[in-house]
Amino acid sequence: MAAARDRPTLCVMTTTENTTETTRRSTASRGRRTWHFVRHYLEMVLAMFAGMFLLGWLETQAFPTVELTTETGVLVMATNMAVGMGAWMRIRGHTWRSIAEMSAAMYLPFAVLLVPYWTGVVTADTVIVWGHVLMFPAMALVMVLRPHDCTHR
Repeated sequence: MAAARDRPTLCVMTTTENTTETTRRSTASRGRRTWHFVRHYLEMVLAMFAGMFLLGWLETQAFPTVELTTETGVLVMATNMAVGMGAWMRIRGHTWRSIAEMSAAMYLPFAVLLVPYWTGVVTADTVIVWGHVLMFPAMALVMVLRPHDCTHR
């Protein structure tokens, strides 16, 4: 009879130990996913800046006398950033769909800000500055909506 009482107690202890181990693994994997998410975000930012600076420099070398309007300038800059970021994403094995979604995050802030610019509500400087500022949360939003694209690489 005493042996029968010991078995349930052992099972409860084993279950508790397994639950604790599962919680540890879950916490570790959550931390790992968070790290991959943050690392992916930082990689995208660096690749975006690399594209903007490198391709922007090449443009000034190839077309030194060309003056761009505000609209054309911000769209060319967004393209430079999207090219740099898209190239790095492709190297890292991302799908064309995820590259297109992340690239859209480069254009969306400018597209939104150009409307008040055309109506005279905001200045060209506002479009340029806030377009860049709003890219960061736009990129983060894409990543939050598609976490599987940025937590496992």
